[in-house]
Amino acid sequence: MTPTDIINKYYPKNDDLRKILVSHSFAVAEKALSLAEIHPEMKLDKKFIYEAAILHDIGIFKTIAPDIYCFGEFPYICHGYLGSDMLKAENLPFHALVCERHTGTGLSKEYIIADNLPLPQRDMMPVSLEEQLICFADKFFSKTHPDEEKTIDRVRKSLAKYGADSVNKFDKWCEMFIA
Repeated sequence: MTPTDIINKYYPKNDDLRKILVSHSFAVAEKALSLAEIHPEMKLDKKFIYEAAILHDIGIFKTIAPDIYCFGEFPYICHGYLGSDMLKAENLPFHALVCERHTGTGLSKEYIIADNLPLPQRDMMPVSLEEQLICFADKFFSKTHPDEEKTIDRVRKSLAKYGADSVNKFDKWCEMFIA
């Protein structure tokens, strides 16, 4: 099953939310693939990067975010693990990990517990280089302005509200993937 088949399964063709999801996901995939191209030494799986980047936000329709036409029942922060459950059911366990681990720069079990987040209490941190690259690329695009790529400084500012650890991890990714 292709990423488009999976999107078609859950999102109606002429739906506003689908348009946002597809626009955002393709922007993230394009950014991730362009960064993968400049790092052949990393031996990144470009097919997987493309597919997982397209599917990383598949669970958003189950959440509440009216500004982007999400009228589900869960808080928006849950979209990662909800999408992960969907992709596991589609027999895409590695793609599912990208869904679960892409929020912010990843969420540690300790952070989830300390902030009393409505998430399963487990580490949700990107591990593989591909997971990290997709998570990194995702930070450059919002769903409210999917055609606008954020600058590195703007991404840093948006991550600052989550603490120095998030900014530091983003800076490390800048060194890994851009430099």
